[in-house]
Amino acid sequence: MPRRASVTRTTAETSITLSINLDGSGRSTISTGLGFFDHMLTLFSKHSLIDLELSAQGDLEVDGHHTVEDVGICLGRGLADALGDKSGIARYGSVTLPMEETLVTAAVDLSGRSWFVSRVEFPTEKVGAFDTELVDVFWQAVATNVPMNLHIVLHYGANSHHIAEGIFKAVARAIRQAVAIDPRQQGVPSSKGTLSS
Repeated sequence: MPRRASVTRTTAETSITLSINLDGSGRSTISTGLGFFDHMLTLFSKHSLIDLELSAQGDLEVDGHHTVEDVGICLGRGLADALGDKSGIARYGSVTLPMEETLVTAAVDLSGRSWFVSRVEFPTEKVGAFDTELVDVFWQAVATNVPMNLHIVLHYGANSHHIAEGIFKAVARAIRQAVAIDPRQQGVPSSKGTLSS
């Protein structure tokens, strides 16, 4: 069965359409009006092997917060819809990933329960025009709307671009592991028999 989903969300602040394919090849077409964010989402798609089509229009004249958060909401809901009852998935994923001078660990549990922990401090408030605090805003929104456990730890790093890139790549690789079908897994990987919230 294809593991795909489409999400449309419109508010007074943003208008977003998103489609994903969990069993893709990492192809993406992304437009949010935030160049650095587009770059990070492209990396996410490439390293998760999740095909991602995304168009977002937001109130960027205010700032990028609403756009970034609402894209996170839509991506989380899309992941949830595409996963269905989560039968046969690996459920867990964990990656420690180097990015130049930076080292990041991301760990995921598709438990059906929301929990987000970030042990990350950026050395600068911005990368270009992008507010670095929005990295946590985005992943908090994703974790809440899957829902899933997501833990991100920055071991060390000096360059804010590299730190953000390491985070998006590490989370992508962890999610890639977690959503993968395990041929040995019969049904839902939980002693409770369900991974719903």
